Amino acid sequence: MIAKRNLFKKISKTVRVMIMGNTTRDMTQGGIIGPLLSFALPLILGNMLQTLYNAADSIIVGRFVGPEALAAVGSAYSLMTFLTSLMMGLSMGAGIVFSYLFGEKNFDKLRKALGISFLSIGLISIAITVIASLFQHQIMALLQVPDDVYNDMAEYLAVIFMGLPALFLYNFYAAAERAVGNSSTHLLFMAVSAIMNVVLDLYFVISLDLGVWGAAVATIISQWVAGIGISLFSITKHSMLRFGLGDMIPEKGLFQELLSLSVITSLQQSIMNLGILCVQGIVNGFGSGVMAAFAAGVKIDSIAYMPLQEFGNAFSTFVSQNGGAGKEERIRKGMKIAFSLATVFGAIISLIVFAIPGLLMTIFVDPGETELIAIGTDYLRIEGSFYILIGYLFLFYGIFRALKAPSVSLVLTIISLGLRVLLAAVLSRLPMGELGIWMSIPIGWAIADAAGLVFYKVLKARRKKLI
Repeated sequence: MIAKRNLFKKISKTVRVMIMGNTTRDMTQGGIIGPLLSFALPLILGNMLQTLYNAADSIIVGRFVGPEALAAVGSAYSLMTFLTSLMMGLSMGAGIVFSYLFGEKNFDKLRKALGISFLSIGLISIAITVIASLFQHQIMALLQVPDDVYNDMAEYLAVIFMGLPALFLYNFYAAAERAVGNSSTHLLFMAVSAIMNVVLDLYFVISLDLGVWGAAVATIISQWVAGIGISLFSITKHSMLRFGLGDMIPEKGLFQELLSLSVITSLQQSIMNLGILCVQGIVNGFGSGVMAAFAAGVKIDSIAYMPLQEFGNAFSTFVSQNGGAGKEERIRKGMKIAFSLATVFGAIISLIVFAIPGLLMTIFVDPGETELIAIGTDYLRIEGSFYILIGYLFLFYGIFRALKAPSVSLVLTIISLGLRVLLAAVLSRLPMGELGIWMSIPIGWAIADAAGLVFYKVLKARRKKLI
């Protein structure tokens, strides 16, 4: 009985530490695979929850409102992903500096970096919210939104834009927590937010019959709960993440470093999602049916390769911390391990998606919508066969960011997305139609991966450290 009680205490303590995130993780010492995977797992779970959280609107309106509502929410999701990526990229870029300072154990400078970043990124987030709200209809015109979808999408966006500042709070403090080796805190708040979003979606959309407006309200309430929650938690639990008004005053050298990494990373993230938004515009030209299928396929896609994306982000923190500690050999060993793991993860995910695309589509659309399911199945089988390629690309993004060469990640993104948009525009005009759009995506990944390898070899030849 005593042994069982002790075992229960150990398990409870482990779960409490993982969920509450009251520790930091120094990845400059010890093994590599264990710490890297244990750091990556909460990131993966948290972002999968965030993706499912975003997908909840599509699932519920697709099932209970109709295909046009699904097309409206799906097209809005592409736009919101682009806007969110601007703020997320700024936080991710600043997070590289945070990680280096944590690796150096320079906590005073870390607080200064946090203060400067919070003020500047916060102001940019407010500006994005205002601009998006003022020019909503012009943006929708650029996206070629069909008439039968327009009103629903306009109604949804008018509400959902109010959640952008909350997304800033969440992403900023999630980046700060990751920088000090705590990848678990955001998981707790994202789980609470995701559950709240689903419950409110069901209540507003089904019980109250509020349609896409109700789905949007459910989402922004959940976003604010997550944003405020993680902010208060981080400030309370970690003194090194607690900054004052004096820390917000720009210090020239630090401000320039933060600005450079943040802006370039934000450009990289936003261009990546701008390309997706441009593809969305091409898809919209095929009508609401293909729009709805694409909306469902993109959600499944994002969930499927999310582990690879977050593994790349986790490895970026690993490289940054070890870069700050001057441990070049450890970085080189970590790279070999990371690419091997990405290969295994990518192959497994591709096999799953390729085997059951139709079943996955029925999560978002009624099984009776056979035409939509067939279109979505084609999309998933073409793109889903090549997840290894995007896994490598996410690793390259993370490596170049961590080595303070974010401009290389930006160039890789331009190559990948530029080719995707160009090929989608050309191939979609051929008799293959929308299949040409689906084929353009893995082609862009492959060429960007090849470019990433070339850039890495060039950077390695120029630098004798950190690579």
